[in-house]
Amino acid sequence: MIEIEIARQHAQWVDEDPRLEQAVRSILHEAGVRRAQISLAVVDDPTIHDLNRRFLRHDYPTDVLSFLLDREADYLEGELVVSGDTARSQAPLAGWSAADELLLYVVHGTLHLVGYDDQAPEQREAMRLEESRQLARFGLRPVVVGDKQQGEGERS
Repeated sequence: MIEIEIARQHAQWVDEDPRLEQAVRSILHEAGVRRAQISLAVVDDPTIHDLNRRFLRHDYPTDVLSFLLDREADYLEGELVVSGDTARSQAPLAGWSAADELLLYVVHGTLHLVGYDDQAPEQREAMRLEESRQLARFGLRPVVVGDKQQGEGERS
């Protein structure tokens, strides 16, 4: 059983977007995860900045943080934290809505949880291709500039 708990920090992100949960479930399923506990928090920039500083020693806000807490054969436990503020500010660069940008962050973070990385160029390319494939399920095509999806900040 896959359990996903979504928390929104402030009123701007109260609206339910079923795509967030659908994306997480799809990625986990494709990775062979049959049981999972995922926490997804939509927060503001000051909150994600604080978390980024505390846990990764990066002194700036970011778009998404992912924390893998446990992984066994078909089980995964993890936390995703995404910034609604960053999604709102970056969405116009990509030519889509803040909700679409937030979906990109959730896809990216979930891919990290199942083992994708983006540190080396070849890893980054594989990550971008999989992000694009996942987003296409929702009728979205991110704009790629160089090796980055348009509107993307640093992702952890």
